[in-house]
Amino acid sequence: RYFLVGSNPAETKYRVLKIDRTEPKDLVIIDDKHVYTQQEVRELLGRLDLGNRTKMGQKGSSGLSRAVSAFGIVGFVRFLEGYYIVLITKRRKMADIGGHAIYKIEDTNMIYIPNDSVRVSHPDEARYLRIFQNVDLSSNFYFSYSYDLSHSLQYNLTVLRMPLETLKTETTQSRQESFDIFEDEGLSTQGGSGVFGICSKPYEKYVWNGKLLEAVRNAVHRDWLLYIIHGFCGQSKLLIYGRPIYVTLIARRSSKFAGTRFLKRGANCEGDVANEVETEQILYDASVMSFSAGSYSSYVQVRGSVPLYWSQDISTMMPKPPITLDQADPYAHVAALHFDQMLQRFGSPIIILNLVKEREKRKHERILSEELVAAVTYLNQFLPPEHGIIYIPWDMAKYTKSKLCNVLDRLNVIAESVVKKTGFFVNRPDSYCSILRPDEKWNELGGCVVSTGRLQTGVLRTNCVDCLDRTNTAQFMVGKCALAYQLYSLGLIDKPNLQFDTDAVRLFEELYEDHGDTLSLQYGGSQLVHRVKTYRKIAPWTQHSKDIMQTLSRYYSNAFSDADRQDSINLFLGVFKPAEGKPHLWELPTDFYLHHKNTLSLPQTRQSYTYWWTKGVLKHLPLPFDEVTSAENRRKLTVKKFHKYEEEIDIHNEFFRPYELSSFDETFCLAMTNSTRDFMPKNVGIDPSPFTVRKPDETGKSMLGNKNNREETVLQRKTAASAPPPPSEEAVSSSSEDDSGTDKEDEGAVSQRSTPVKVTDTGDNTKITENVVQSTKDVYGVNLSDVPSEDDLAIYARFVQLGQSQHKQDKGSQQFYSKHPLDKVINLIPISSFSQDNIYEVQPPRADRKSIEIFCAHIQAGRGNMQPLGKEDFLMYREYIRNRYM
Repeated sequence: RYFLVGSNPAETKYRVLKIDRTEPKDLVIIDDKHVYTQQEVRELLGRLDLGNRTKMGQKGSSGLSRAVSAFGIVGFVRFLEGYYIVLITKRRKMADIGGHAIYKIEDTNMIYIPNDSVRVSHPDEARYLRIFQNVDLSSNFYFSYSYDLSHSLQYNLTVLRMPLETLKTETTQSRQESFDIFEDEGLSTQGGSGVFGICSKPYEKYVWNGKLLEAVRNAVHRDWLLYIIHGFCGQSKLLIYGRPIYVTLIARRSSKFAGTRFLKRGANCEGDVANEVETEQILYDASVMSFSAGSYSSYVQVRGSVPLYWSQDISTMMPKPPITLDQADPYAHVAALHFDQMLQRFGSPIIILNLVKEREKRKHERILSEELVAAVTYLNQFLPPEHGIIYIPWDMAKYTKSKLCNVLDRLNVIAESVVKKTGFFVNRPDSYCSILRPDEKWNELGGCVVSTGRLQTGVLRTNCVDCLDRTNTAQFMVGKCALAYQLYSLGLIDKPNLQFDTDAVRLFEELYEDHGDTLSLQYGGSQLVHRVKTYRKIAPWTQHSKDIMQTLSRYYSNAFSDADRQDSINLFLGVFKPAEGKPHLWELPTDFYLHHKNTLSLPQTRQSYTYWWTKGVLKHLPLPFDEVTSAENRRKLTVKKFHKYEEEIDIHNEFFRPYELSSFDETFCLAMTNSTRDFMPKNVGIDPSPFTVRKPDETGKSMLGNKNNREETVLQRKTAASAPPPPSEEAVSSSSEDDSGTDKEDEGAVSQRSTPVKVTDTGDNTKITENVVQSTKDVYGVNLSDVPSEDDLAIYARFVQLGQSQHKQDKGSQQFYSKHPLDKVINLIPISSFSQDNIYEVQPPRADRKSIEIFCAHIQAGRGNMQPLGKEDFLMYREYIRNRYM
């Protein structure tokens, strides 16, 4: 047998899985559903070790040996022999959302489960294994233990704010999940200390290991199931005068109709389109971490192939194969299924931004535009006018070639109109400063305003032919516009506008380019060919040669390696399942029948030509059907009652990990990209704001740095920070030769996450290393050691007098407040007449009667007067002892 022992991060609670190895082809897994303590697990493993020794009394022959240490289970897979288990053996933290860590898979391990004694070998097993391992799990696969990555932040936080009454009726805690003799007693007697925890079902479209977990989903506890997504995840820190704002970009690639560029085009019979990616930008104030107290905002947009039956024949070996429409679809059946999915997930309005060419000498891309217009026009006939699909055609290639038109200015106009229609998500009501200083654009903003903040209703769907270069630039411009609104909603800027060449926009542009390169490599086989700088027409000449190389790389990948990659994806996602007596994967002439299920069996129910949406969707528009409180959506939630001191819901312990030794060099929040360190010029002068426009020659570093050596430079920065000072001039001279005289060129070559240490020559040839920490004179233009002038002191004295007269209180009111003896100690007077100063509510703390009693008891205990312990105290102490020592 294999024994799989899993623990929580603090290693205080354990679960054990038993995997039987005597079955040659079946998977037998036993989960006893019991939660073990550390001592119980040690005893269990000790007994197993003793019981499996070959000869009693021989210490050398261990009955139990550790096979592998891992961070999670990707899943179980079987080809023609027995099952394999896929384990995550290395991980790297990539982002942090409200204390929930998001990890990237760095390495995996596949272990064959059945014993060699029962193994029935098959000649084609090794080939299937090789094809399966072609899907590189170490490239852009992400997971989180406590945050649902398959859903948007809006969905996750909307579920958290569901009314408690509806959740209580849905509580489904089985009696066998825990054998805790204290649990019910503690929860029932302490009343209000019970906390409801919610676990939602993942959104299957964006989960990539759904089929791999299918065999064990109903057999094991849900804590064993780890859902992974594929796409991109990046996070950067925007420092606004020291206040940390985390900008996160998460891209979820759809696992339905997934594949490579020319082999997957258009849509399948179920309305899933090729190269469908949901991109979400999340902005939050990292100084307050929890979802309930912090300020969080997000904006979602989608890219995807044109939802029609179309393809391109690559057998002709042309760089641009002709586009052919494979099936006539006069009633827009496929488009209806696709937009129905979008209405359920995002609500209305759905806005289509179509960037394909409109004017061509020979009809090529225009074929798609004409068909898409016809489909949208047909579907809109049956929708209410206020919830209709909005179609925006814009020939981006034509405008790029024109010398008179600025592409990004035009895109900015489109972006403004789109964000105004959809709105964005923010989990706090409008701040008081936006009421004091109203902005015209803010009042015209769409979306849905609720008591807890704002909700995004509807989504922008951008497409060109490949949905790579043009789409990424358009999405960046829409994201930049939404980012300005997000910053404004959190009270961080005074107007919802952001300009190019500011530290904030350059940081955001770098994130989007990494995002575009990653998605382009996954679908097209090369990095982006046209970037934001290309469309701004400020890219250097060296960029053109790089563009040519990327085009050639893309062509080579599409011509020679895409077919193998497609086979691997089909096998990994369970689209093709090997079986005895059936043709092998490499024998199939096409995978068309695998992705279009209606070719093998007729659908039982036909969709209506006029009522093409799911029942109940229209009733709740513009809100998305998936987020409304309904019986159907409640069935997707699992609700469990926890004690409020339970480790499982303790975000503080999970994030700060007080039980681990932390090193500053390895702390994620210090190593991540930082607007001050990586983008702000070294000589800022008076204005260190990330929203100040910088000249191109005074930026902190060039955006054209080589991305391949990023890991090396992060390491260099860490070692440079911890290294001792140079012992002599000779040691420095070798490193300073490259730096002198060519600062601008060096900044271009430096990786995007590095901090170049400049070495300059002074008059007497001594080397002075520039310090990252600048003086107050450099940053603020004021030297704090200077004595203030008499005029300034007079103004300050007048200000103090005004403050004193403003907050004077008569003796009568003071006597009124000082009825309780503690009020002489705690006498807080609000200095603001507003209940909300900023995005955080500022109100004087009011101590309730229970708190005052606790405080008085504390003072009495200090004097030696102990009070008898009550029933609640005994229960709390027993809970503490059980969690800490048992």
